[in-house]
This record gives sequence, C-alpha cells and structure tokens, in this order.
Amino acid sequence: MDKRFFLRFPFEKGGLRGILEEMLKYNKNLKSLSRELRNNMTDSEKLLWGKIRRKQLKSYQFYRQRTIGDYIVDFYCPKAGLIIEVDGGQHYSDKGKRKDKIRDVCMESLGMRVLRFSDKKIFGNLEGVLKEIGSYL
Repeated sequence: MDKRFFLRFPFEKGGLRGILEEMLKYNKNLKSLSRELRNNMTDSEKLLWGKIRRKQLKSYQFYRQRTIGDYIVDFYCPKAGLIIEVDGGQHYSDKGKRKDKIRDVCMESLGMRVLRFSDKKIFGNLEGVLKEIGSYL
C-alpha cells in the first residue's frame, strides 16, 4: 500500500477553514469492516466514545473506527494526530502484543501518537483515562 500523503483543503460551512490538513490514504477494502465495527462497538469503546464524541473533550473532534493505511483504529483525532486504542483480552497474548507493536510503529512513522488503554482501565478509571487523553491534547 502506498503510504504517501496528499493534501486537501478543509472546508466548513461558509468557506475555507484556514490551514491545509494532511489526509492519509487508506485501504478501501476495509471500509465495510470499519462500518461494521462502528455498528458493533464493545462496551468499553461505547463508554469512552460517550465521553469524547461531539467535541466534548477540550473541543477536539474524534472519529471512531477510522481506517488509516491498512489498519482500522478505534478512535482518531486528526487535529492532535492522536490515535486511541482500547485493548481487550486478545491484545495481551504474545501474538497480540507483536501485532500491536508493528501497528504502533507504523502509525508513529506517519506522525501519529498512539495511546492504549485496557478495557478494564476504562471501566475502572474512566476519569483517569480522560485526564490522560486530555493532558496529551
């Protein structure tokens, strides 16, 4: 997959917003899977999404189940270059850790920052998770 950037002008109602944003290419074959994941979020993803959607966290826009390159990330904030991943049990096996490391290196090579939170941490300390995300923003 070609990982080049291409530029687009970000528009809002009423005209040009001001600065150029970089938009990443993505694997179009993942579009339907991304939509399916948005419709079938885990309980921990729903809980976090309820607190970060609609610019609730420091007025930053987040998107859920966004395709970037050959991956689908749980939550993405383009303005901050931030990816948030919610990790369930499959992420703690050796194979899961290796896959996550490769994915994180790929995202970081594109200039993104990846924050990972366990589903247990989201259920047990949501305010702490939001504070950590907010401190990065």
